[in-house]
Amino acid sequence: MGLLVMILGLALFFAAHVFTTKREMRAQAIARLGEGSYKILYSLVSLAGLAMIIWGYAQYRATGWIDVWYPPKAMKHIALALMLPAVILVVASYLRGRIYATLKHPMLAGIKLWAAAHLLANGDLGSIILFGSFLGWAVYDRISLKHRTDAGGPPIPVGGITNDLIAVAVGIVAYVALAFAFHPVVIGVPVIGV
Repeated sequence: MGLLVMILGLALFFAAHVFTTKREMRAQAIARLGEGSYKILYSLVSLAGLAMIIWGYAQYRATGWIDVWYPPKAMKHIALALMLPAVILVVASYLRGRIYATLKHPMLAGIKLWAAAHLLANGDLGSIILFGSFLGWAVYDRISLKHRTDAGGPPIPVGGITNDLIAVAVGIVAYVALAFAFHPVVIGVPVIGV
């Protein structure tokens, strides 16, 4: 049951996100609903999908675990190492500096690293579906960005190396918080010392 709810949540979450890549359809929806209503509807659909993903995955982990393969212990260490740049890249997407200017889409690069790291460390069916979906979406979205013709509003200014240094510092703090607090307490899976 949990796995099915998670899959339905993934379908809902990514349907909303893929819809935004269809720029003509998105523009028509905004024209019909108004920008504010469109954003509210998009947010509600995304949050509903996310809630279903979280609840479904938690239920699956508690009651319906299905092993597909058994990753070697070294994979967990590799995943832990990949997570540091993944977190820094996500932070760099908001603190726009040279990292942002070089990668253009550090958020998507961070999501791809996060998903790949978790695919390496987890060999169960639910994790493969969950993280594989996010990896597939990030690859799709990055490709779709290359083909979009709309500018997406005024350009956001990009700062210099100071923003990168702040992104790295904040990323390290966030990484430590995720590893030592969030992952073991909220997810229920310790990642340090295992």
